[in-house]
Amino acid sequence: MALAFCGNENNSAAYNVDNGVLNNGCFVDALNVVPHVFLLFITFPILFIGWGSQSSKVHIHHSTWLHFPGHNLRWILTFILLFVLVCEIAEGIVSDGISNSHHLHLYMPAGMAFLAAITSVVYYHNIETSNFPKLLIALLFYWTLAFITKTIKFVKFCDNNIGFSQLRFCLTGLLVILYGMLLAVEINVIRVRRYVFFKNPKEVKPPEDLQDLGVRFLQPFVNLLSKGTYWWMNTFIKTAHKKPIDMKTIGKLPIAMRALTNYVRLNEAFEAQKNKRSQYPQGSKSIWRALCSAFGKPLILSSTFRILADLLGFAGPLCIFGIVHHVGNRNRPSHSQINVLGVFFISSEEFLSNAYVLAVLLFFALLLQRTFLQASYYVAIETGINLRGAIQTKIYNKIMQLSTSNMSMGEMTAGQICNLVAIDTNQLMWFFFLCPNLWAMPVQIIVGVLLLYYLLGISALIGAVVIIVLAPVQYFVATKLSQAQRSTLEYSNERLKKTNEMLRGIKLLKLYAWEHIFHSSVEETRLKEMTSLKAFALYTSISIFMNAAIPIAAVLTTFVVHAHLTKDDDFSPQVAFASLSLFHILVTPLFLLSSVVRSTVKALVSVQKLSEFLASEEIGEEHDKCSEQRNAGNHSKYQAVITNGFFTWTPEGAPALSNIDIQIPQGQLTMIVGQVGCGKSSLLLATLGEMQKISGNIFWNSSIPDSETGEDVSPEKETAVDVEFRRRGSVAYASQKPWLLNATVEENITFESPFNKQRYKAVIDACSLQPDIDILPHGDQTQIGERGINLSGGQRQRISVARALYQQTSVVFLDDPFSALDIHLSDHLMQEGILKMLREDKRTIILVTHKLQYLPHADWIIAMKDGTIQREGTLKDIQKSETELFEHWKTLMNRQDQDLEKETIIERKTVLERKNHRRTTCSREALLNDDEEDEEEITESDDEDNLSSVLHQRAKMPWRACGKYLSSAGILLLPLLVFSQLLKHTVMVAIDYCLAKWTSAAISAMITEKQKNCTACQNFDHAYYSKVFSILCCIGIILCLVTSIAVEWTGLKVAKKLHSALLNKIILAPMRFFETTPLGSILNRFSADCNTIDQHIPATLECLSRSTLLCVSALAVISYVTPMFLVALVPLAIICYFIQKYFRVASRDLQQLDDSTQLPLLSHFSETVEGLTTIRAFRYEARFRQKLLEYTDSNNIASLFLTAANRWLEVRMEYIGACVVLIAAVTSITNYWKDPLSSGLVGLGLTYALMVSNYLNWMVRNLADMEIQLGAVKRINGLLKTEAEKYEGLLSPSQIPQNWPDRGEIQIQNLSVRYDSNLKPVLKHVNAHLSPGQKIGICGRTGSGKSSFSLAFFRMVDTFEGRIIIDGIDIAKLPLQTLRSRLSIILQDPILFSGTIRFNLDPEKKCTDSVLWEALEIAQLKHVVKALPGGLDAIVTEGGENFSQGQRQLFCLARAFVRKTSIFIMDEATASIDMATENILQKVVMTAFADRTVVTIAHRVHTILNADLVIVMKRGVILEYDKPEVLLEQEDSVFASFVQADK
Repeated sequence: MALAFCGNENNSAAYNVDNGVLNNGCFVDALNVVPHVFLLFITFPILFIGWGSQSSKVHIHHSTWLHFPGHNLRWILTFILLFVLVCEIAEGIVSDGISNSHHLHLYMPAGMAFLAAITSVVYYHNIETSNFPKLLIALLFYWTLAFITKTIKFVKFCDNNIGFSQLRFCLTGLLVILYGMLLAVEINVIRVRRYVFFKNPKEVKPPEDLQDLGVRFLQPFVNLLSKGTYWWMNTFIKTAHKKPIDMKTIGKLPIAMRALTNYVRLNEAFEAQKNKRSQYPQGSKSIWRALCSAFGKPLILSSTFRILADLLGFAGPLCIFGIVHHVGNRNRPSHSQINVLGVFFISSEEFLSNAYVLAVLLFFALLLQRTFLQASYYVAIETGINLRGAIQTKIYNKIMQLSTSNMSMGEMTAGQICNLVAIDTNQLMWFFFLCPNLWAMPVQIIVGVLLLYYLLGISALIGAVVIIVLAPVQYFVATKLSQAQRSTLEYSNERLKKTNEMLRGIKLLKLYAWEHIFHSSVEETRLKEMTSLKAFALYTSISIFMNAAIPIAAVLTTFVVHAHLTKDDDFSPQVAFASLSLFHILVTPLFLLSSVVRSTVKALVSVQKLSEFLASEEIGEEHDKCSEQRNAGNHSKYQAVITNGFFTWTPEGAPALSNIDIQIPQGQLTMIVGQVGCGKSSLLLATLGEMQKISGNIFWNSSIPDSETGEDVSPEKETAVDVEFRRRGSVAYASQKPWLLNATVEENITFESPFNKQRYKAVIDACSLQPDIDILPHGDQTQIGERGINLSGGQRQRISVARALYQQTSVVFLDDPFSALDIHLSDHLMQEGILKMLREDKRTIILVTHKLQYLPHADWIIAMKDGTIQREGTLKDIQKSETELFEHWKTLMNRQDQDLEKETIIERKTVLERKNHRRTTCSREALLNDDEEDEEEITESDDEDNLSSVLHQRAKMPWRACGKYLSSAGILLLPLLVFSQLLKHTVMVAIDYCLAKWTSAAISAMITEKQKNCTACQNFDHAYYSKVFSILCCIGIILCLVTSIAVEWTGLKVAKKLHSALLNKIILAPMRFFETTPLGSILNRFSADCNTIDQHIPATLECLSRSTLLCVSALAVISYVTPMFLVALVPLAIICYFIQKYFRVASRDLQQLDDSTQLPLLSHFSETVEGLTTIRAFRYEARFRQKLLEYTDSNNIASLFLTAANRWLEVRMEYIGACVVLIAAVTSITNYWKDPLSSGLVGLGLTYALMVSNYLNWMVRNLADMEIQLGAVKRINGLLKTEAEKYEGLLSPSQIPQNWPDRGEIQIQNLSVRYDSNLKPVLKHVNAHLSPGQKIGICGRTGSGKSSFSLAFFRMVDTFEGRIIIDGIDIAKLPLQTLRSRLSIILQDPILFSGTIRFNLDPEKKCTDSVLWEALEIAQLKHVVKALPGGLDAIVTEGGENFSQGQRQLFCLARAFVRKTSIFIMDEATASIDMATENILQKVVMTAFADRTVVTIAHRVHTILNADLVIVMKRGVILEYDKPEVLLEQEDSVFASFVQADK
């Protein structure tokens, strides 16, 4: 048939112009084309010139991005306009189908208008981004013309009495309104920006954020389309595929989202609530009010989006109903054909009875629904993240003002505060994310039930009741699940504690052959954890089962009841499949219900905790008045004066300090002395304002300019508390317990001050830190772990003192800086640091100390006793007035001076050793560094070649890890898992197929009945179908249970198997493995990775398999119903593949960034809590707050990008899903006309198509999660490849004498030993013969091979040449367990395990109490243990922290005595014991072990003077080997020189 604009019927009224041109419908339509053609002609050249020649201008740099007034409104109106135009095109095509001739003018103008509308918005976007508003004049003309031409058409319709009953009339009216509104928007832009018709146009700058090129998170700034589809993320996700994402890539947060902005907003809300306090009691209610007033608006927006999305979701079932109904009736609707102006008009009812129209409407409804849903999620999560940042900042500011007593008196522990930050703020964030569900869910449920009732009548309510009744059961299961999770966590913590202890003491366990004891202890705890995990798995599987089974049960009851209750005509395919879709929709809110309720309860608890924390006491709530400060003028020569001071830690408690009247002279050294616990540290803290003041005054001489503090406090940030501090100025404070930052050594010393190389070197020298720095792996750039874990106590203390020395403050407080230092280091620090660096600089120093020999250096002395001042003055004053006190000091001074002389000699030797050690360590370090550098160079050069292969690796799924995981499930479970999943989904499809057949049969029976028109015909028998349907549903429910249990059971089995394998591997690994692998990384495998395998992988696996199989089965069903669909499926599948490929890489990187940015934030909180007094003394609050804001923003930007990436994926997957629905619908309808299907199958296909759109993004999200989680399996798998030690020996147990070694004779023949096959030997060709019962002393400098010598007896090192024969047996032939259990050793570092003293002495439970007491007596510990509650069963805390270092060493000695072996090795075992105890021990060893062979590796040479034989070693070779007296007589002997130095 020929095409013509006005139709080609001969007598067509379309060409009739008798009544005037404007009364001709076709002419009016032609007139309507003019504005659109005008716009296309005008704008296309500008757009092409823009894109071509001025690409720099139009290819925006976002720094010029500017929204014109009415930006969002314009986009919304354009979207509505496009939708109305699509309806107009569709209406034209449908109404044109009635007449014989094709009237192009019915839909062609609308098509042109559609093109023009798209062009207008593209044109506008380009003008907006290049900020060139003058070109908008074209749009002004276009909207004016379009408005006029549409109005003419509308008026003509009115003239011809066409009214609201005709769809075209309504559409034209709508278009007039839309064009009018767009014209109004355009005029408004002129009014505001004055770019035309005004003399001086208004200059507008883009937002501040966009001028900052560091801001890469563009969601708040882009246009509405890009906002809704996350289009701006495309380039980001593409670059992620090319190179890994790091903090640099994601840039800074926009100002409105920064923690500071949100904190200010939250604080204003809090203040507003405080002002209303008279009306409401302060507490969690007022916090909720503040949160709602600060962050409520975006939540209302999110909820609105959510409700809109939910309502649009019902379009699916309704359209399915319509399409299946029209397809089933095959009805071309009867038209009341109205022919006006030469064309036909149709009503909206007739329009909607076209199946194709319904398919297109369904497509648009889905697009819109998905966009709204994702927008709702995004807004809610963004609000949650902003809220979290604000609350964290609020908590931090509160910490800065917390009263010290809160912390010290245990009212608030650091752990509680960290939990508040790590857990409670996240609970609130999640609550805000789930919040819109609270309002949206009731709406969704009510509408869903009403629609079901409309479709099915009373039987629908029965189905709904099934769902609603089972909802509380789900809630019960959810609460049980969280309880099981909590108990699992407790056992898991206990297991980790034991694993940690085992790994820390691994050397001792191996030397004593106790691996099996600790192995079984960890396994025992793991068993308890597994029991708890079984409960967790059971409830998880019940939860999964219910989620899958409830809809089946509801559908079963509904349809079976419906079929038997109602007449046949109601039981049609359209009713059945629309109801099925509605049930799918209804189930979602009910699943969410349990998590929303749980989240709400948790949020309420968190806010309660938060309100308690915010109400806790603050420091310095009473202020000295400024007038009192003026009175302090007469104290100008004093730095600080306290008059009549009474101070306490707790407001109710007794004063800790009373009658304090002190003066601290300016620019001089003041010492505070007194017994332990007399309040010296308290006095320092009281002076700093850290204690609660009961009465009295503190005056600070504030003549020092504030610039010295190096602090810039902006007045608006300064709180009332800061005013008190401002008077005091900054004080460099070194606390008694050293506090270190999680930063490099250098950063710890400079502590935010500018770096001055000369001063830094002087401070390092004064604190004798250089040798320690040289030993550290990266010198002073070594990162100190949290709380200084990788440093010794003395090193921590000296770094803390170095920080105080380095600062340029005029006041320095040192609280017992010598406590962890030996006499020599103390002396050096006193001379070089305190006297030279500080006193000569005229700095005011207050030094708390027990070292009375330094009193003569003091300019002023404060003596304390029992919380009061005993005396203050110069040493001479005290000598005159308090002779008794002075004499007491004098005797103590002498004693300490003698110590000094003794130590000096030892120190010389130590210095020599240290230098030597330094040399060896340095060279070793240099070698290591060289190796590292070489490696880096190699990797760099490789990088350029292999970048593509690396990126390829990143894009690949870890299939091997997946294989490892599934193969660990075993030969039975794996097939069950796969088979049950496949069978379940086959049965699910069968259930729906049966429903399709049943309804189709019922409807065809009804049609046949009508055709035969026989009333006596037998009614259609539902019994057969309902039986089959019921059986299938029951099988489906059973299979749901089987699959959910199979998945969780698999998870349990794999978790058990992998942990057991890992523990076995690790505990049998050689010592070298523990020396080269960081403890933290091994612990991470046992903690984070095991947790992932235990709890997360099974759930993800279940979700992934379910969503994948649902998608596959849905696509299979659609393809079966309409094979044509397969053609369209191919391009969609390709697009899907690329989207998931790009997303997975970006998602993994962002997930890792999110995790890694959380750690510094949390450690900053715990650091601050621990170092609160130091930070406040230095007056560094503002700097630390700034740091917190940076850490919070880093974490938040990573979270926001992750959210945006998830939304980016979901929007795309949902749109692909919508395309699947559209294609399925169109192909089904088309197919139906050609080759009649049963309408039931069409319904089946459409229902499944709707499911695809729901599950597609779940599939990809779970795939991405699975990939991250399989990383845990991969890492554990890596450790499982560790080589174990060779535990088996050549000799069988029967060949080894029961009491071997009974004599203790040792022959060492040509022994060469190394730590690893690729390292140099540490012992070279050593020969020695040790007779039974001999006492042998081994000495030598550090690194000479002494300890390696002792380890060789236990085969802890690699013996590659020579052999050791003990009592006639070559130890290389013995099983390791036997060898190590028959020898005893005491190590240099004392190691105790948590448990009882009995367990520590005899974990194998072989000895009687009398033997244990005897051992304790030998070790000089009997009286100590007797005094403890429980005696031998007294508790030892982790690491033996409740005993001193010396006592721990003695316990280790006792442990060795208990073993009663004939060979006994002491490896520098008395290093941390005082001289007196050591002498007693030496005597005991000589007597108690008279018949045993004792090898002593000496730290102090005088301990081996009584030995029978002395071996002097140097660089792995025996240098001297003789009796001590023989060696001492030789003048040039090395041993003699050692002894000389040790005197």
